[in-house]
Amino acid sequence: VQLQASGGGLVRAGDSLRLSCAASGRIFSSAVMGWFRQAPGKEREFLATIRWIRGVTYYADSVKGRFTISRDIRNQTLYLQMNSLNPEDTAVYLCAAGSRFGTLQWDYNLWGQGTLVTVSS
Repeated sequence: VQLQASGGGLVRAGDSLRLSCAASGRIFSSAVMGWFRQAPGKEREFLATIRWIRGVTYYADSVKGRFTISRDIRNQTLYLQMNSLNPEDTAVYLCAAGSRFGTLQWDYNLWGQGTLVTVSS
């Protein structure tokens, strides 16, 4: 399975953006998928995770209420809807897949290449 993230771009503060992560190959029913981000000079930050089949979600406090993770099982695509963006959300956003419903990088063993989101003030 390979993951391909897309949907990033340059937006203004207050705007919304939806990121996609397309999976090539079969995603196993036990899989968990998540979104992380990494800003320049900062550590990779967990954002949200979802159980692929059951749809159970969990969010980082920093994005709870603003970001929504979802998935389209038929099209094997993961989404991240981001609302009320601010300059602090500027980062490379990465999707990942694993088998543990966790918030740590090592809970995920397959990573996409990332998509850049830049939020101007």
